[in-house]
Amino acid sequence: MNSDVQIAGDPLALPHLMPPPPAHPATVAEFAGLSRAVAADRAAWSRLVRYDATSRWYRRLRTGPGYEVWLLSWVPGQGSGLHDHGRSSGVLTVLHGELTETHRTPGKAVRRRLAAGDQRVFAPGHVHEVVNDSLEPAVSLHVYFPGLTEMPFHDRHTGGALHNSPAPARQYAPRD
Repeated sequence: MNSDVQIAGDPLALPHLMPPPPAHPATVAEFAGLSRAVAADRAAWSRLVRYDATSRWYRRLRTGPGYEVWLLSWVPGQGSGLHDHGRSSGVLTVLHGELTETHRTPGKAVRRRLAAGDQRVFAPGHVHEVVNDSLEPAVSLHVYFPGLTEMPFHDRHTGGALHNSPAPARQYAPRD
């Protein structure tokens, strides 16, 4: 069987024949992958890290359609307080050091130690506290989707909401 049609070159090299790359992550796995990719580019984030003895330091690294990526540092003893992330889901990746996450549900608290390279994915309404209870500083990466707009704090004893804090200040917007 001979055909009169012949293709010269590689048809997959033609952009209009290839599927378009995704504009932004759309699944939990893709957001976790984004977090791993940012974490792997240590040269891009390590020079930005600052440590603050009075409060957790944070900097927004990038934004995309419907998501934000934040870099945080934690000196020994610093913690987030018991909170959730409102309507945002998230991926927490430990870049350096160790953090302890305590996830709270009614009548139950589950502690988990997170070392460098560990990831924690959470859905909206996930109530937790993150603390650096080690003797060394720690650095973490946080991806929120949609972008973080609120951070309600909860009573440590009852788990009930105390107050709603606005999202972190935008003075650390990424420089393009």
